[in-house]
Amino acid sequence: MKVKVQKIDGKASGDIELNDDVFGVEPRADILHRVVTWQLENRRGTARPTRERSDVARTGKKFGPQKGSGGARHGDRGAPIFIGGGKAHGARKRDFEQSLNKKVRALGLKMALSSKAKDGLVVVDSLELKDAKTKALKGLFDKAGWNGKVLVIDGASVDDGFSKAARNLPGVNVLPAMGANVYDILKHDTLVLTKDAVEKLEARFNG
Repeated sequence: MKVKVQKIDGKASGDIELNDDVFGVEPRADILHRVVTWQLENRRGTARPTRERSDVARTGKKFGPQKGSGGARHGDRGAPIFIGGGKAHGARKRDFEQSLNKKVRALGLKMALSSKAKDGLVVVDSLELKDAKTKALKGLFDKAGWNGKVLVIDGASVDDGFSKAARNLPGVNVLPAMGANVYDILKHDTLVLTKDAVEKLEARFNG
C-alpha cells in the first residue's frame, strides 16, 4: 500500500510503501471489541474492600457485669454494633484485570491501524517545529486539514517543543510508537504517523 508523505505544514514530501501485513488487514468488529474491552478493564483500579467482622483484631473477652445491665453480655468487640468493629455487609474486593492472548492483541492493533489507513491516516516526514508555539501549531494543523480529535504517534523521542505546544490544543494527543494502542487509535478522527513511527510499528510485528 502506497501512501503520500507530507510535511507538517501540509506540503507534499514524496511517498512511502506501507506493509500490507500491518496496514492492510481487514478489520473485524469482534476482535476490536475484545481488545478495547481488555484495555479499558485493565485501566480500572482494584475496588478496595472494607474490613468485616473477621478482619478486625479486637478482644473476645466478655465485658460488663454478668447481672443487672438489662441486656446481653457481649463477648466480641469486633461486632459491627461497636465503634471500631467490622462493617456488616461491606464492599468486597473486585479486581477487573483480564487476560488476552498476545496474538489477539497484536491482531487488534493491526486492524486498528488498517482501519485508519483506509480513512484517516496521515504520514509526515518529521515533527520538528521552528516556532514551538501553540498558535503556530494550530495554524499548521488547520492548513493541513487535521480537524477534530488528532492522535500523533512519533517513532523517536517526541520533540519537546511540539509536545508542549500540542498539549494545549483540545483533542490532540501525542504518543510514542511503543505506546500505540487500539482504543486511542480508534477514538481519534485522524491518525498522524511519522516515517520512523511507521518503521517501528512494522518492526514491532516483524521482530
